[in-house]
Amino acid sequence: MPHYVVLTEQGPGWSVGTPMRGQAGWSEHASFMNQLTSDGWVVLGGPLGPGVPLHRALLIARAPDEASLRARLAEDPWMRDGQLRIREVLAWEPLLGELPATGPQVRKGEG
Repeated sequence: MPHYVVLTEQGPGWSVGTPMRGQAGWSEHASFMNQLTSDGWVVLGGPLGPGVPLHRALLIARAPDEASLRARLAEDPWMRDGQLRIREVLAWEPLLGELPATGPQVRKGEG
């Protein structure tokens, strides 16, 4: 299955000044991302920073195609509520190293 690099950023629903884990719906977002990881869609992911002016995150994902990936990510509660939005999706061909079969999972209080 093809790999993609996904850059997300805070959307208009993001509560500026509130830490990531304090955002409304954190548990639901973390559960959704855990499920994507369990299903093999997300290989690696996490926030970029510190020192980045906006909340941004990076995902390394596997999907049949970009449209399927975007549709699946649109189901994220934070995407639906406007807390996150996709900034960019890039097809990626990993040439160095090895990606894990599944990535680390986010727990409700971690990540």
